Amino acid sequence: MHNKKGLLKLSICCLFSFFVINAFAQTHKKLKTIIVDAGHGGTDGGATGQYENSLRSKEKDVTLAISKKLIAELKKQMPDVNVVPTRTTDIYQHPKEKARIANENKGDLFLCIHADSGPLKTGRRQVGTRTVTKHKITYIGKGKKRKKKSTPYQVTEPVYEYYKIPLTINGTSVYIFGAHKTSDKLKAIKDQGADFEIETGEADSSYDPIDFSSPEGRMIANIYAKMYQEKSDKLALLVNEEVEKTGRVALGVNQRQTGIWVLQATNMPAILVETGYINNPEDERYLNSDKGQQELAEVMTKAVLRYRQQIENPVKTK
Repeated sequence: MHNKKGLLKLSICCLFSFFVINAFAQTHKKLKTIIVDAGHGGTDGGATGQYENSLRSKEKDVTLAISKKLIAELKKQMPDVNVVPTRTTDIYQHPKEKARIANENKGDLFLCIHADSGPLKTGRRQVGTRTVTKHKITYIGKGKKRKKKSTPYQVTEPVYEYYKIPLTINGTSVYIFGAHKTSDKLKAIKDQGADFEIETGEADSSYDPIDFSSPEGRMIANIYAKMYQEKSDKLALLVNEEVEKTGRVALGVNQRQTGIWVLQATNMPAILVETGYINNPEDERYLNSDKGQQELAEVMTKAVLRYRQQIENPVKTK
């Protein structure tokens, strides 16, 4: 009897899942709100230029400057879309605060702006010499009459200075939340509770609030987590393609194992753009220039425009 009930319950859930997935496949959500997050800020400076003769720039300043240009470009190209920044000044925000802002504003996309770095090797070079007095120790006599004699002498030693060697790697890379972090994405979806919106394509939805503790609710959360993974990957690939078009080094789409908690905690497709390497001389100059910042803003905007076209007006295949 219990087996029959279990099979019946499983069948109902599978049927429910089929109809939900089919509904999603036939409807397309409009891109209404984009969240732009300038990485780091305030007491959290992020990576800093540390190699010899660097600009000593801070990641928090670079990301804020690029984010402001990105926001302006998005508003210019998509005036009908609401663009919400997580910060517009030099303040610190915990990742939970960033996720809260994104989720409460019901973002359809989360764009996180960062600058990359890496461990720097230390080099040394001789900058001169110095004369050092040393002592030669000898002993005179034997037994109890044995005495120590110290004879001073001078030697010339090299003087070295130490410096940080800049990174040789440069370019822009894009990250999405790792597939192994799906449980965190599910939690973000479930935490929305009654505010969670089904993608019906209708302005006025008659759906009741979702009970994520139910089998149907858990299925919906899993479906959305998969959809967000796919949409995040779609946008990330488009950003990488637009970077390539500029002639800049495009380092591809990656799934970082740790360190991007905010991508998992947002109830929407989310990407993180490592705009460049702050400890590479070429990249640091690029990231601090108006030209470089504007180019990156335009690159990401073009990718978002293409993404919007694909999700709102997908090409139908037979």
